[in-house]
Amino acid sequence: MKEHTNKRFEDELNELKNKILAMGGLVEKATRRSINSLVKHDAKRAHKVIERDHAINALEVEIDEMTRTMLALRQPAASDLRLIMTTIKVVTDLERMGDLAEGIAEYMLQTEEHPVIQISSLESLADHVLQQVNDALDAFARRDLVEALACIEKDKKIDAEFKSMQREYLTYMMEDPRQITAGLLSTNIARNLERIGDHAVNIAEMVIYMIKGHDIRHVDHETAAAIVSGRLNEGV
Repeated sequence: MKEHTNKRFEDELNELKNKILAMGGLVEKATRRSINSLVKHDAKRAHKVIERDHAINALEVEIDEMTRTMLALRQPAASDLRLIMTTIKVVTDLERMGDLAEGIAEYMLQTEEHPVIQISSLESLADHVLQQVNDALDAFARRDLVEALACIEKDKKIDAEFKSMQREYLTYMMEDPRQITAGLLSTNIARNLERIGDHAVNIAEMVIYMIKGHDIRHVDHETAAAIVSGRLNEGV
């Protein structure tokens, strides 16, 4: 980030960035705790995820207020404006990720009567999604284009993994109707994880916009990489 003649504004930008990273840390913790509650059959842990979602929502409100005030009073331009616009988008994705983690915890409470199918598959998907979330937040913190692109690229594997799990659960339900409730719960948990990964991709795409000024949200991954590297002009 460039140096500012206005030290107070620079401090505000750093505080804004730190709040986003703190919110991201809470989302990561909520996601990990919700999956651990499932693996360990720990209802108490699931309830903690649900109870602590308010902390994520509170940070969203704080960050929204900060960005509105900075836009009104500081009238930022160029890279500072892109940082604030990125923050506005990222905070929305993080709040939705927190809701999805809370949803997993709520599903977990239903699995006491209907144990999930192939829990190891859900655990593997969660590991990949959490790594994707971590990559997106690291890319934001370090202004790292390479890590942002890596996060986006990982989404292919996660999507393929989720589709494979959907087919697997459907097979179980077709072969044994008694597994329908468990199969639906397992599918919903997997879908929440896959959507958390999608929001991580959104964050990575906004990091690229923040750094380069390129909006790559509606192009494929290969084209995005070409635009970022300068091998392809945006709009070609």
